[in-house]
Amino acid sequence: MQTRPLKYPTFPAVETADADGLLMLGGELSPVWILEAYRQGIFPWPLSLEGVDLLAWFSPAPRAIFELDQLHISRRLRRRLRNGGYKVTTNRAFDRVMASCAAPREDEAGTWITPDLTTAYRRLHELGYAHSVEVWHRGELVGGLYGVSIGGFFSGESMYHRHRDASKIAICHLVRHLDKQGFTLFDIQQSSLHCSMMGAIEIGRDEYLQRLRTATGQDVSFGEMNHSESGTFFGEESLTG
Repeated sequence: MQTRPLKYPTFPAVETADADGLLMLGGELSPVWILEAYRQGIFPWPLSLEGVDLLAWFSPAPRAIFELDQLHISRRLRRRLRNGGYKVTTNRAFDRVMASCAAPREDEAGTWITPDLTTAYRRLHELGYAHSVEVWHRGELVGGLYGVSIGGFFSGESMYHRHRDASKIAICHLVRHLDKQGFTLFDIQQSSLHCSMMGAIEIGRDEYLQRLRTATGQDVSFGEMNHSESGTFFGEESLTG
């Protein structure tokens, strides 16, 4: 793990990351730094050590991803997708989704989504790189997620829910949308039980970096989601798992 001064982004080789994936400290949360990091398989994750806030960059291995054609949707989630009355949109409430993701949770001592990180990703959103997926129920925002896209690569950063399964509904719609747009890599960085149950897998560093290079070089765009009604888009014939 190294410390870098402020200048044009240069990162250590990702193979030098420690066992937790920590690669370096320092740098800056500017668009050029963040985008270059993603292109190299690195992402920012601020740390607080003994009351001191530090900008840290991580590149864990193995890496957790969703294969876009292998999403698992449970029977209960299928029913909720078809009959729950949810609507899903993209980029309609980016700031609100980020703020909800950053809010403290009962099982966590704090949040890694700092005000500086929020400002940085809001700028990426303005530039067309950061996107949000919103889940609505009767006009209320009840869940969502946000992430970053470069070419055919999407990195999911954080998600939240206020209704049961709302974040899962966001994932389902996002996976289908990315597949339709021609994306080839949906990176979720580190897996969880929640994502594993939906089909997330882990791949090694070499495979990840090879797929990352291919995906970021694709000439595709995130676009707009055009299947806002869950029940319409997730009919019985469109579900797997």
